[in-house]
Amino acid sequence: MTFRKDFLWGGATAANQLEGGWQDGGKGIACPDICTGGSHTKSRRITPVLEEGIFYPSHEAIDFYHRYKEDIALFAEMGFKVFRFSIAWTRIFPTGEEETPNEEGLRFYDQVIDECLKYNIEPLITISHYETPFALTQKYNGWASRKMIALFTKYCETIFKRYKGKVKYWLTFNEINSAVAPIGGFLGQGILNEGSQDFMKQADIPQLRFQGLHHQFVASAKAVKLAHEIDPTYRVGCMQLFATMYPLTCHPKDVIACQEKSHLMNWFCGDVQVRGSYPNYMKRYFEKNNIHLEIEKEDLEILKEGCVDFYTFSYYMSGCMTANKDQLAAEGNILGGVTNPHLKASDWGWQIDPEGLRYTLNEIYDRYQIPLMIVENGLGAYDKIEADGTIDDTYRIDYLRQHIEQMHEAVKDGVDLLGYTPWGCIDLVSASTGEMAKRYGFIYVEKYDDGSGDFSRRKKKSFDWYKQVIASNGEKL
Repeated sequence: MTFRKDFLWGGATAANQLEGGWQDGGKGIACPDICTGGSHTKSRRITPVLEEGIFYPSHEAIDFYHRYKEDIALFAEMGFKVFRFSIAWTRIFPTGEEETPNEEGLRFYDQVIDECLKYNIEPLITISHYETPFALTQKYNGWASRKMIALFTKYCETIFKRYKGKVKYWLTFNEINSAVAPIGGFLGQGILNEGSQDFMKQADIPQLRFQGLHHQFVASAKAVKLAHEIDPTYRVGCMQLFATMYPLTCHPKDVIACQEKSHLMNWFCGDVQVRGSYPNYMKRYFEKNNIHLEIEKEDLEILKEGCVDFYTFSYYMSGCMTANKDQLAAEGNILGGVTNPHLKASDWGWQIDPEGLRYTLNEIYDRYQIPLMIVENGLGAYDKIEADGTIDDTYRIDYLRQHIEQMHEAVKDGVDLLGYTPWGCIDLVSASTGEMAKRYGFIYVEKYDDGSGDFSRRKKKSFDWYKQVIASNGEKL
């Protein structure tokens, strides 16, 4: 047996892609609520004023808000040991600035947590998963403002105290490093610059993004410290979008290009959150890009005092980097990079690289030497309901099997791996494209990109396969 006996098998979701009920229970408007649906070929739009007759997928999502008991029962049937979900900030503080929290929102998560615990499922809660309160975007331009730190800390204190004794694992910001790329400005930080409407091609001001990141680093560190004060048994992690990169060739210029990109994309945010200080290589980047951070005297001490307890990340694909500007970018890779000729790709152009997961786990663990968890991994695909009502998603089973095999290898290599929560364990709305057609789940949800569907659930072939994987602790694949 390579996986620890208490290995945390489960699945991962996010409130804005799952819950629906966007105005139920006193919830305020979050940034995803003003994003239209999109597709593989058509970008989502950001519309501060909602348009009539336009489909906004987060408004209903898959209606987990009203169906959480049914869904958690299905997770329990698969044998989940952990369920990663996020709390919608706007359910707790509708505008982010209220003096007292919204009791109805707090009670909803009481019920979700209690339902998990009923089945001995450990809640793993993301505090901020791509949904800044829109009121804070309108008033402060989101995380571009330092005022966000105190508002976030108040929100953290509220939920840390409320769910004490029930929750052990917390993550501060989902894929915090998405903000090193232009798409992360609105997605991860709620920064909406004038002229931004195309979700994939936002009007970008790098100075604001990196200042926003600094504010999030300080807020995350404060949250870690606060959590430990409120409950010493709390474990708080960071969450990174890991974009594994290889040099396209062994030409030294390609190797340097790959190292520079990986420093920025993969290591910068982790270095701050795990090691507690800004890495030296970022000084040159900031100088080159004319970025001047406003850092208060106490900030650097706060970063040192608020290092995370464990490291989590998403892993979907890898890419190649080259210094050759004429090389065409890889299709579907929103983070840059070129096609690896040795790999196949998904329907969305994401290159499938199971062995890259072993490589990545080793690289992260060698660098940080703290426990790791893979909290997103999976295959977005078109799923078809057969005439007899079944869904044969053997392609998804193959993808996950190959990645779990490489997790085995990494554990044999000496990596301390805590758990695995594949993304979208139940079909949900895609964050990047806003579509339902890009399905990840073990459970099919009757909901479609035109807004139709009755939300009914049905098991895919992968449901029973994953149940067997969990029951055997990853031995029967």
